[in-house]
Parts: sequence; C-alpha cells; structure tokens
Amino acid sequence: MTTQEASQTRTFATVHRVDIALAVLRVVIGIIFIAHGYQKIAIYTLPGTVEAFTGMGAPFPGLTAPLIAFIELLGGAALVAGLFTRIAAPLLALNMLGALLLVHVKAGFFNPNGVEFPLALLAATVTLSLTGAGRYAIDTLRTRNA
Repeated sequence: MTTQEASQTRTFATVHRVDIALAVLRVVIGIIFIAHGYQKIAIYTLPGTVEAFTGMGAPFPGLTAPLIAFIELLGGAALVAGLFTRIAAPLLALNMLGALLLVHVKAGFFNPNGVEFPLALLAATVTLSLTGAGRYAIDTLRTRNA
C-alpha cells in the first residue's frame, strides 16, 4: 500500500467515525427533545405548560409555551431522522439559549435547575447546526438524490 493509499484509508475511516458520532449525537439529543416536547403537550398539557411558562416569567407564555413544546417534539423527531437538521438544530439551540437565560441561569450551574443540562443541549444543537446531520441521515439521501 502506498503512502497516499494509506492516507486515504485513514481519512475514510476518520470520516466514517465522525458520521457515526453525528448519528449518535442526533438520535440521543433528538430523543431528549421528543421526550420534553411530549411532556409539555401530553403530560403537563398545553394549558399547564402555559401556566408554568407564566410562572417562570417567559415572555408571551400563551404563544411561547406551545411553540416551544412543538419545536421540541417535532425538532427532536427531525434530529432523530436526520431530516431538516440545519433548520431543526438552530431552532432547538435558540430554545435552549432562551431556557438558559430566562430560567436556568438563576439557579446556578448544577442540576436539578441549573444550567448544566440545557448548556449541554445547547452545545449539541450548535454542533449539529454547524456540521449538519452527517452521512447517516435522511438529509444526505435527499441531497444525494436531488
């Protein structure tokens, strides 16, 4: 094997690992968002979520609570599928930025109410916004067939 062939093999293996890592990140983060969106819609109910947003001081809670609930549910599903990742991920990142600034920063760093968990979700969604879905996603199939 020539040096160039060995380099190409290493490059392919690295790209393959990155694509697998992006798929794992998308699916896990997507499941978390699906669960939180579902919780806001079906468990707390939308009126309950509006009431919670009101109590937390969120602006326009009658509008933002349902909007956030559906962004989390549908955006999470989009991440799991790798569909419209470059739209869903930034929306979810803005969601987490708002949650950090409006709710969690007051509680400090650590859980249960601190910034550590939403900060990790923000980092993951910013990463997916910058990288895209990776090879193992519907987005890749759509652009390859277009």
